Amino acid sequence: MKKTLFILAFITFFIAKGQSYNFTIDHATLIVNDLKATGEFYKNIIGLQEIEHPTKDPNFRWFSIQGNTQLHLIYKDAVVMKKHKSSHICLSTNQLDSFIENLNNKNISYEDWPGEKGGITLRADGVRQIYLTDPEGYWIEINDAKDL
Repeated sequence: MKKTLFILAFITFFIAKGQSYNFTIDHATLIVNDLKATGEFYKNIIGLQEIEHPTKDPNFRWFSIQGNTQLHLIYKDAVVMKKHKSSHICLSTNQLDSFIENLNNKNISYEDWPGEKGGITLRADGVRQIYLTDPEGYWIEINDAKDL
């Protein structure tokens, strides 16, 4: 019995230990048909800092989100992507009200989860969120979730 408990404990320890990879998000990639307009949106409307692509390939635009996390835009003229609000990039800021004011000043529309224009969703956990689309139709959630 002791041997069986020891083996079970040993296996449980290594299974649990082996599944702890401590992932962080390195980057997200979006395929775009209009690299210029979409890149300018992420730079000027969302406010991401553009960073140089290591090969200087003109079909890519890369943006820094925070730390080492990046957004990569890749130009493809023959790829059509299905877009739905459930599949989105989510960015969090402690300046959501200021960001919304900036959107309003630039006449950029946004909505809440159900789709009410200018609406703000209040999640059950108290996080406020809005949704907008980039020039390619990709959905972006902006929320005020606190760091864990």
